[in-house]
Amino acid sequence: MKTKRDISSLADIQLMVDSFYGTVREDELLGPIFNHLIQDRWPEHLEKMYRFWDTVLLDSHTYHGAPFHPHATMPVNSLHFNRWLQLFHATVNGLFEGAKAEEACWRGEKMAQMFLSKIEYYQGQPPLR
Repeated sequence: MKTKRDISSLADIQLMVDSFYGTVREDELLGPIFNHLIQDRWPEHLEKMYRFWDTVLLDSHTYHGAPFHPHATMPVNSLHFNRWLQLFHATVNGLFEGAKAEEACWRGEKMAQMFLSKIEYYQGQPPLR
């Protein structure tokens, strides 16, 4: 049995991101939303996600931006976030094990909670004038 290793390099981040979003793009629930919003800009999106997760997990400081803003108006709810987390955990745990893999799952959960909370808040508010 082959032992999994922990996330420790940009190549590991790229494998995680490519594997995860490959699954998302094909997912019955999430695929149509992501594919509609991203369209032909997948290479740019993946590059941004490499920088984001490299910064979050490996302290590279290559990502600069506000990750919530592009998600603010997405047509999603708790069902979508639960599926996102299910796929994310399956991807990370299927490829890696160790402290950084656990941190990736934990950070994914915290981001999903925060994003969902903010989206629900904004969806319940009248539009700004």
